Amino acid sequence: MVKPVRKAVFPVAGLGTRFLPATKAIPKEMLTLVDKPLIQHAVEEARAAGIEMFAFVTSRGKTALEDHFDYNSELSQTLKSRGKDELLKAVEAAQIESGRFAFVRQSQPLGLGHAVWCAREFIGDEPFAVILPDEQVLSDKPCLAQMMDVYKEVGGNLLSVFDVPREQTNKYGILDIEGDDGRLAKVKGLVEKPDPSVAPSTLSIQGRYILQPEIFQHLQRFEKGAGGEIQLTDAMARLIGTQPFHGFRFEGQRFDCGDKLGFVLANAAYSLARPDMADKVRKALREML
Repeated sequence: MVKPVRKAVFPVAGLGTRFLPATKAIPKEMLTLVDKPLIQHAVEEARAAGIEMFAFVTSRGKTALEDHFDYNSELSQTLKSRGKDELLKAVEAAQIESGRFAFVRQSQPLGLGHAVWCAREFIGDEPFAVILPDEQVLSDKPCLAQMMDVYKEVGGNLLSVFDVPREQTNKYGILDIEGDDGRLAKVKGLVEKPDPSVAPSTLSIQGRYILQPEIFQHLQRFEKGAGGEIQLTDAMARLIGTQPFHGFRFEGQRFDCGDKLGFVLANAAYSLARPDMADKVRKALREML
């Protein structure tokens, strides 16, 4: 029987240097897609997939994240007294119930693998999801919810994946596959940022993972990989052959919101996807162009 996935880890300790000076005083995860921070989009995606517990792996200067998901009595009372019912609902929708979220400090930037390892006590002996808020997917059904449906079929470890141009394989974790039906690929190996000349495929890992707790046994070795960091990809590779391991081609449009152009395009796309804004935004863009 496949164990249910109830917990998710959000690695949010990065400095966001690509968005300076905007991120000098606020976390990059608080940058907004329309009117919701990136991190809220990620949490809502997790909730839609059935996640009940949320672990945020942070660093110095990230207290705004904690405040965002907490209850703000003064704001709520003010909105209520002014009859701002819709805004009050929006604010309350962002809250996470007490006892269901935790913040774990990553004291040094040692890599994604190390960030996930920092949440080991929160996860315990359960399968869990990892969500990178920088990567957003606009789709009818949230990306992680799509993955949960597949996970119930195949179990084990599941990665969301997409094809990249071969010349860009050195920017991503790449799958080495032994079977592929166009939707689900059976994984026989993983390579972090391979040179295009030796990349085993062009199928890249996207920022959504469902992993088994045995991953922590390999992360705790603190072995450094590409870039001198503790890579999650390296630890995952050690699970291949001992547990089911698949890559899933999700449905939807992916945006790299850790990149300035990707962030701008995501804002345009998310605006156009909203019934209350689509016509006005479309008209304004036509006039601008």
